[in-house]
Amino acid sequence: MKALTTQLLSLFAAPVLAGLLGAYPLVTQAADPVKEIRIAVPDVSAGQNHSGGGVVDILYTRQLLEQEFAKDGIQVKWSFFKGAGPVVNEAFANGQVDFAYLGDLAAIIGKSSGLDSRVLAATARGVNHYLGVQPGSGIKTLADLKGKRVGIFRGTASQLSFDNALASAGLTEKDLKVINLDFSAALAALAAKQIDATWGLAGLFALRDKGLAEIPLNTRDLGGAGTLQALLVGNGEFVDAHPDITERLLKVQLQAVQWASAEANRDAYIELVSKQASYPAVIFKSEYQDRPLVEVLSPKLDADFLGRLDASITAAKSYGLIRRDFKAADWANPAPQEAASRQVAGQPVAAIQ
Repeated sequence: MKALTTQLLSLFAAPVLAGLLGAYPLVTQAADPVKEIRIAVPDVSAGQNHSGGGVVDILYTRQLLEQEFAKDGIQVKWSFFKGAGPVVNEAFANGQVDFAYLGDLAAIIGKSSGLDSRVLAATARGVNHYLGVQPGSGIKTLADLKGKRVGIFRGTASQLSFDNALASAGLTEKDLKVINLDFSAALAALAAKQIDATWGLAGLFALRDKGLAEIPLNTRDLGGAGTLQALLVGNGEFVDAHPDITERLLKVQLQAVQWASAEANRDAYIELVSKQASYPAVIFKSEYQDRPLVEVLSPKLDADFLGRLDASITAAKSYGLIRRDFKAADWANPAPQEAASRQVAGQPVAAIQ
């Protein structure tokens, strides 16, 4: 009887002891020191320079993050992908990315597919998209696209933007002949008259100015249907292990946003991004017309931005672009951004040359 009692106590004691050891580890291991910060960006440049088409261009061209982390011996590695969001997600899944600047759909697909990403900041709100068509095609409305060959970069925010735009006209991709082309290939195909139309960003204006495309409508004409959001996501493991690094990166980004958002720097910001992306400055002037940059570039993960993300998640699920939906509030990690904001609050706007 005594032996049986001892045996039973051992059976019950083992899991209890294991639980206690799990709750109170005997040895606490510090995270390995960071030697490199790896940042992925979809490359939207039409020229030889790399461009993210927004605040990332300030960080990259002025080496602001490199300056911030140089004293710690931490290198910043930028990777610009012409394959855009799908390729960034692949690199993310392979453990090659610590932070990524993405449009909403690519980030949503990654999260829905199981990537441990955290939304750390908004980087752009209400980004407009444009319909580019062959000159003289007679295509003036979305309804005119029925049965036409349309180049779309699947898996990117542009696809979600297009599907939302089509839905506003009672259409779906099934009403068209959609061809999966990356941004550069779609522009080349339109110029070569291999497709009838494409839906994309401001780079279409370069084709229009050469007489190779017409732009009959954009998301502004649709009452905002099809505008997209852009965001910064972090690898969950990295963010959890290095909250200080994450906060410092967001602090530097916020300083860049404050510089770009100052009305006195509006033209300088547009010139910087235009030059980096190899787009005429008039394109971005048109994009930001009557829109305060302090609103467009606000990094806050506020109710407005999370609501926009929720709408994008719901739309992506309804169009069959993702299988599993989720809530933006559960995806977002606003604490590092809020801490960075407290550091920058009250400081003069940094001078960026």
